Amino acid sequence: MDIRVECYAGYRAEETPRCIWLGDKKIVVKDIQDRWLAPNHRYFKILGDDDAVYILRHDANTWDWELVYFKKNDSRISPPT
Repeated sequence: MDIRVECYAGYRAEETPRCIWLGDKKIVVKDIQDRWLAPNHRYFKILGDDDAVYILRHDANTWDWELVYFKKNDSRISPPT
C-alpha cells in the first residue's frame, strides 16, 4: 500500500507526523500516543481522525515510511452486559 506522511519539521526534519495518506485517503493525526527509536528506524504510534491506531516506521537512512500496524476501533460492538 502506498503511504505518504506529512510532518511538522522542528529542529530535525521529519520530526512529527501530522497526517498520513493511504493511497488517496487522508488521515489527520489526532494524537501521538507513543514514539520510540531503534538503531535505524523511528516509530510513531498515532491515533488518526478515523479513530484507528497506526504504527508508522521511518527509515533513518532512506527516509521511507512504512505502515507496520493498524487497528480500527469498531464502536459498533457493544460491551458485554
